[in-house]
Amino acid sequence: MSSTGRAGKVRVERRLTTARHGARLLDRKQHILADELERLQLRAEGARAEWEELAGEAALWLRRAAALDGSGQLAAAAPPVPAAVQLRWISTMGVVYPDDPECSFPAVPLAGGSSALSYAASVHRRALEAGVRYAAVQRAEILVTAELAAARTRQRAVENRWIPRLENELLEIRRQLDAQELEESLRLRWAADRKAAP
Repeated sequence: MSSTGRAGKVRVERRLTTARHGARLLDRKQHILADELERLQLRAEGARAEWEELAGEAALWLRRAAALDGSGQLAAAAPPVPAAVQLRWISTMGVVYPDDPECSFPAVPLAGGSSALSYAASVHRRALEAGVRYAAVQRAEILVTAELAAARTRQRAVENRWIPRLENELLEIRRQLDAQELEESLRLRWAADRKAAP
């Protein structure tokens, strides 16, 4: 035990109040993160379904364009530089994660070819945008899940270790103070009895 006496009692009471307040804040953080995680999981389901559908459509139109135009025409229709992704970051309860990414595509070179080639390029762009949205929401889900688990661990540590330790320390200090007060009271009574005796 590190603190005894009245000053130690006040110090431990303050620490105990702080620990209980911390446990309440961690509980609140968990509720907020759990709600956000649920929202992200719903978004992830929708983003995954959209991405899978567009990726399947893109693959189908790529095969059609290859059959109609050939691999040389496909290569000529490819942009010279890759697409770029711009992420916007948001924060919930201290967790920073990506949200609402944007794709910027390079100019498409003018190439001949069938309408299948043009449509394949268009659907590939939409599939890439959907894939980027899905990847961003997956990353957000991972980060929020990790912080939620950490908040639960911290709350359990505060509630199951720190608070009981402080309560035991406070109880021991109170016992010592009660014993000291009783001892002092008995000493004063004995002293008064000695003075009263002839």
